[in-house]
Amino acid sequence: MAEEKNPEQNAEPTEAERAKFEQDVLKAAQDAMNLEADASASSPTGNNEAAADATAEAKADEAAKDAKAEEPAPTESAEDVLKAELAAANDRTLRLMAEFDNYRRRSAKEQLELIETANGKILEKLSEVQDNFERAFAAENKAKDLEAFEKGMQLIYNQFAKILTDAGLEQIDPTGKEFDPNMHEALMQQPSETIPEGHVVTVFQKGYKLKNKILKTAKVIVSSGK
Repeated sequence: MAEEKNPEQNAEPTEAERAKFEQDVLKAAQDAMNLEADASASSPTGNNEAAADATAEAKADEAAKDAKAEEPAPTESAEDVLKAELAAANDRTLRLMAEFDNYRRRSAKEQLELIETANGKILEKLSEVQDNFERAFAAENKAKDLEAFEKGMQLIYNQFAKILTDAGLEQIDPTGKEFDPNMHEALMQQPSETIPEGHVVTVFQKGYKLKNKILKTAKVIVSSGK
């Protein structure tokens, strides 16, 4: 007797069944890929490799920075250095010259002011001598007594001499002293019984000095001996 065929076993799958089958296969493949990725991420070996890569990259960056920092800065040439030093020296010289010029002008001005002040004091005192001379020569003060007039003139002279002495003026009277060409001017020579040769016989005009400075030499006659 022939076997009866099952119509369900020989039936072809429908379109819906094929589509569902394909979706199931794709879903299973996607799940497998996700599981593999998760396993790689959670694996210690994978983390170590990533950390090692990051560390290596950081070290490379630091090495590059250190190498750049250690690069020698560009140095100036010897010519540039000399030019800079020369410019600085010229600037200092100009400043010193300007300061010295200012000092010289200031000193000259101060010296002139001191001289004018000193001259003013002396002239003030000398004006008193002039006033005394004018009073002595006034008509109402003319003395008929010549002796009294002479005494008045002597007083005025003493006043005048004191003013000069106080100012530092000193007379040079070398009578009887050895002739000194630095202080005396010889007008002539003449024999002398009392004055040795080379000594001053007569002072024709006295000399003057201010402290240690000769203002005017004394004009003298020098002995030529017996």
